[in-house]
Amino acid sequence: MLKDLGKYIHMIELGLKYKKIFQKTYFDPFITMKPAYKQLSIDRQNYSNSVLKFLNIEVEIIGEIPVRDKILYAINHRSLLDILVMENVFSQYDKNGTWVAKQELFEHWLYGGFFEASGCMSVDLENGKGMIKFFKKIKKTLENVDDMNIYIFPEGERNKEECVLEFQSGAQKIAKANNLDVVPVFIDDTLETVFKESPFEETKRVKVFVGDVVDADNLQNGYKELLSKTSKSTCV
Repeated sequence: MLKDLGKYIHMIELGLKYKKIFQKTYFDPFITMKPAYKQLSIDRQNYSNSVLKFLNIEVEIIGEIPVRDKILYAINHRSLLDILVMENVFSQYDKNGTWVAKQELFEHWLYGGFFEASGCMSVDLENGKGMIKFFKKIKKTLENVDDMNIYIFPEGERNKEECVLEFQSGAQKIAKANNLDVVPVFIDDTLETVFKESPFEETKRVKVFVGDVVDADNLQNGYKELLSKTSKSTCV
């Protein structure tokens, strides 16, 4: 009980600290797009690494993150901890990027402002005008930030199953519209459970499998090929 209470107090305090750090860049009227996204990426990575260190979690990468940029990373999703694990991965490769998430996440009373200020992009799937606005924004961002990458959970929601859900069409549409190659990524752990059991006395290692670069049309097949290297499969 006390362990959990201390964990949540630490997380909230750290989140409030970094929200202010994000806002300093996010609301800076004089910073241009490229250095802004770079700084926000660095700050998200620092926040994520601080949390994982506190929880005593290490990330083991199996495969290689490409050197080049302007890639869409398609990642399975079971927990908010997935973002922290992936930010740790991207920090090891000095990557600049932004997360794409549903609008409802940004409207959450507790962490909505945190996500917005950290440079993540919201998309309203139920609003046609909102979708058009989103695609215009992401295109403009990629045109102005030459080292940009896109991070997305193509399952579209948190998955409580051991397998990987069939992908929604959003990731493929973003990649096609912006001529992005795709890298499938599989986090081989149930991070919702990992978070509940943390912090760990002995270091907990989380494996992240990184697949080969594929074009948008082969996203689902590329992901299945990546899963064939693990003990997991798709749900369908």
